[in-house]
Amino acid sequence: MMAGLFGGGSWAWLASAVAVFLVAGGVKGIVGLGLPTVSMALLAMLMAPAEAAALLVMPSLITNLWQLRPWAALGPLLRRLGGMQLGICAGTWLGAWVLGAPAGAWSRALLGVALIAYGCWGLVGARLAVPPRAERWLSPLVGFATGWVTAATGVFVVPAVPYLQALSLQRDALVQAMGICFTVSTIALAGGLALNASYPASALVLSAWMLLPALLGMALGTRIRQRLSAVWFRRCLMVGLLALGTYMVADALAWHGFASHDGEGALRMGRDKAA
Repeated sequence: MMAGLFGGGSWAWLASAVAVFLVAGGVKGIVGLGLPTVSMALLAMLMAPAEAAALLVMPSLITNLWQLRPWAALGPLLRRLGGMQLGICAGTWLGAWVLGAPAGAWSRALLGVALIAYGCWGLVGARLAVPPRAERWLSPLVGFATGWVTAATGVFVVPAVPYLQALSLQRDALVQAMGICFTVSTIALAGGLALNASYPASALVLSAWMLLPALLGMALGTRIRQRLSAVWFRRCLMVGLLALGTYMVADALAWHGFASHDGEGALRMGRDKAA
């Protein structure tokens, strides 16, 4: 496994992987999300998807934890979003029990379409708003829905990010709130699917090394975000969601095309044998 992940010992491969996580960390630093999507899209050119997913484990989890800073503001935000986090855990665990491991290209495609629609809607200036009195009962429901979507697709974004944006949080508080939700979602999904997932030690070692470029990229992206105006930050966030949705739809269509082609090939082979 290590030999496969290390690209046969190629330093060019290693440099490419470092560059991927540097870029993906930068995207996450600017808009607060996107590291898994950007990494998977670019790593797919270097290795098989299963190996890319194994390489992604540590950078994704640790950058989400790092996104929880500043620690002084974490307590009040956790108290405000506590019900949502409980809902995420409940939805993820129930979804993992009912649905099994995340699978299904078309479910991811539909989620991608929703992200595209929301991103376009946000770019034209439309806004959602949740009154403070509704947060107490709405947050757990949104959390449960997010957990269920996470269990079905492995994606943590919907409906959590649109809901958090509707809470009128300030820019840095919004990024921190997304970090809370993504961290809880990651841990909840790992717990719910622990019996179905395994990672070799060699993959975890190389994944841990990829933390360095991911954290460096995230630090650079955070500095860029701090220089952005509120308007430009919102635009970057909406573009990030739009790009995420576009990638999910394109990936699902590509997978469906490959599966159809593979199925047709198998059918032809079966007919030839029968003949």
